[in-house]
Amino acid sequence: MSQNPLAEARQSTERSHPRLANAHTSRIESIGVRLPEQRLATKDLMQRCRRAARVDLETLTGIRSRRVCREGEDSLSLAIDAAWDCLSRSRHRAADLDVLISCSITKYVDGLSYRFEPAMSLSIKEALGASQCLNFDVTNACAGMLTGVSILDAMIRAGSIRCGMVVSGEYISSIADNATRSVRTIASRQLASLTVGDSGAAVIVDRSDDPEQGIRACEITSIPEHSELCIGKPFRSGPGAVMHTRAKKLHQEAIGHALPVIRRALDRSGWPIEEIDFVIPHQTSVRAIRAGTKRFTADLGGFARHDMVNNLEEYGNTASTTHFIALDRYLKEGRLRSSDRVMLLGFASGIVIGALAFTVGEIGASHAHAH
Repeated sequence: MSQNPLAEARQSTERSHPRLANAHTSRIESIGVRLPEQRLATKDLMQRCRRAARVDLETLTGIRSRRVCREGEDSLSLAIDAAWDCLSRSRHRAADLDVLISCSITKYVDGLSYRFEPAMSLSIKEALGASQCLNFDVTNACAGMLTGVSILDAMIRAGSIRCGMVVSGEYISSIADNATRSVRTIASRQLASLTVGDSGAAVIVDRSDDPEQGIRACEITSIPEHSELCIGKPFRSGPGAVMHTRAKKLHQEAIGHALPVIRRALDRSGWPIEEIDFVIPHQTSVRAIRAGTKRFTADLGGFARHDMVNNLEEYGNTASTTHFIALDRYLKEGRLRSSDRVMLLGFASGIVIGALAFTVGEIGASHAHAH
């Protein structure tokens, strides 16, 4: 009789899943972040409301503060700083990158001047001195970085590249500033705008020689018929943008459509839900995370609340960077072991739903020995 039936079961699963038997597999090799130094407390933000906002936003969302850009900081500077931080934790140099993908929703430079071209990825790779690599931008709302990782994973598995970087800088707090002019009640369609914070994040994905380590599955689905539930557009009365969200309906539709995506990711990974150690959902509000946990536990089992990462209190919703800001924090605090299995759950307007399953591997060591 086998001494390790669990290992044999996993090997059998992998033989039945061609994706896991590819000649090349990929892994998340390093992560970098850039958080503005300036903090803005929720109570101070709510005091800016021009009308008497009858909303206890801190209790409703679990967000006590968030980071916001100062003069001289913008989407591009946050992205470049995060990319440098990522390289400082990596065995790779900028010259090793084959592809660089920028995934920012916001594309602000020189304050709140929105850039349409040239591509943000071009400026980032030039700042890094990575002139040899292919670069392009991908915008997929708050699922942008998960989308970028999915693209690199596919390119590595196909043997097209060996190493790439996904990076995003989100100077998104202008929607919160502009929302304070109109939010009055919990029913306001700009209420969700008050939850955001600024940040930059970057991740290097490279080829792995060990199929047991790294990315095991990445599933992304769009349900465009619900695109009207969250709309962003330029602010007419000043710089920056505004966002109108039917938050309750958006949450209901996203959770309802998420289950098949999660099931496919689990099936392709070969992992039962009980073997996932940490789940990092998109960080919107503590109530949304709790409601999602309850629904997934009822339908899938195994989503114990202590496994569901909540990184909202100090950072808020940082848009496309949210998963990697939370992952970086848990790595720095030593909460993740190399053998831990993690699933990132992306929920974005559009609606876009994503699930990325991977083993932590050597990322923790790179955080402990940044150079």
